[in-house]
Amino acid sequence: MSVVGCSSTNSVNDETASNAKSAETKSVGKEIAFTNSMLKDDIPKQLKKNSSIDTGMFDGVYHTWKGTPYRLGGTTKKGIDCSAFVQVGYSSVYQMMLPRTTLELVKKGRKISRNNAKEGDLVFFRTSRNTRHVGIYLGNSEFLHASQSKGVMISRLDNPYWKRHFWQIRRMPKS
Repeated sequence: MSVVGCSSTNSVNDETASNAKSAETKSVGKEIAFTNSMLKDDIPKQLKKNSSIDTGMFDGVYHTWKGTPYRLGGTTKKGIDCSAFVQVGYSSVYQMMLPRTTLELVKKGRKISRNNAKEGDLVFFRTSRNTRHVGIYLGNSEFLHASQSKGVMISRLDNPYWKRHFWQIRRMPKS
């Protein structure tokens, strides 16, 4: 039995791959390299100041990608899946590349208890028998992720759905 996830693909889809040279990403094995223009925070300071959501280190990532639709295997603003979004966030904030799939991500770093979770830790969920999901912990029981139903958004760990499907939190080495 193979386990699939919202990001179980090993490479980007054909449309994204064909646009890779002229668009925002290029395929590099199982990882995605993002250009500076894709990660750059171009949100005006006034807009951030008036925002009702302060996401700390990931504020620019959230405002740049907010509402981007979910797309399995997607890596662009036209559509992105959960692990590609985590890659974008980590590349932007920590200048480091993470593995491409949820199943590869869950093997990295070390497991952390909910009580010890810090901003930037990865939050993993088992959403069905064979499906996994990942997001970035923001603190205060909130996490940033690419939701299948609403695209890139912030959700709460105490939401009944996410609480029921919670799996683990892992801290990635930042160096």
